[in-house]
Order: sequence, then structure tokens, then C-alpha cells
Amino acid sequence: MSEGTVAFQRTPCPDCNGTGELRIESENINENFEVEKQTVITTCPACQGLGFQVPGKSGASG
Repeated sequence: MSEGTVAFQRTPCPDCNGTGELRIESENINENFEVEKQTVITTCPACQGLGFQVPGKSGASG
């Protein structure tokens, strides 16, 4: 890099660990009283699915 070049350094999102996704484990009981397990995968709201911290935003809101 030259002196005039500024390195852009991405910091992994602390909420999703840089994946851009949140995985939520869920257990439900069906009508036969059996436990059904499922994983819900959703876009990380903190980084909007990018996987790194968005400048001006810090962590989860709430």
C-alpha cells in the first residue's frame, strides 16, 4: 500500500460472529405430545446480514 491508501478493516459482528445469520433453536410439542425440534435461521438485525459491524451501529438494539 502507498502512504495515501487507507486500509479498510472489517470487524466481525459480535451478535452473529461474522456469519450474517442468527440461528434460534426451538422445541415445540405437537398434538401427539411429541417434542419437535427445529432451527430457525434469520438475518442478523445488528449487521443486516453483512457479517461485520456497520459503521455507526453498535451491537444489538434494544
